[in-house]
Amino acid sequence: MTNSELWLVRHGETAWSRTGQHTGRTDLPLTEKGRDEARAAARLLDGAAFDHILVSPLIRARETCALAGFDPRAHIEPNAMEWDYGDLNGLTRDEIKQIHGPDWTIWTGPVPNGESLQHVAQRAQLVLDSLPPGRTAIFAHGHFLRILTATWLGLPPIAARHFA
Repeated sequence: MTNSELWLVRHGETAWSRTGQHTGRTDLPLTEKGRDEARAAARLLDGAAFDHILVSPLIRARETCALAGFDPRAHIEPNAMEWDYGDLNGLTRDEIKQIHGPDWTIWTGPVPNGESLQHVAQRAQLVLDSLPPGRTAIFAHGHFLRILTATWLGLPPIAARHFA
């Protein structure tokens, strides 16, 4: 991780992200709006020289990476997959709160048959530990990238809830 610079790119919209459903490991493609967002990312990243490109194996991240113009150089990083939401996968926050109570959050509540926050942070640390020197772009997922950010900054994983 020494002398590394990270650029984090969240995938574009999917049908489930549009409706607020926890997508996790469900492998959904981008919507047309999501493809437009990925093409917009290409314009924002135009001229940025990256030494390394990492991408989650899930199609929404790979499609975003490709539409942003980085697919041929991208290395699939299995540890950059989104949080495994287990039984919460496909549910909205409101649906989950009906089951687990009004104070439930992804950061503090149970994730039955899914990953713990600590486990996602361990995967994030593995990604960080494997970074070679230079500028790296990571195309991945919202919760994972927040946890990666907290880990990169040396903060506890729960601090990821403060990032957007």
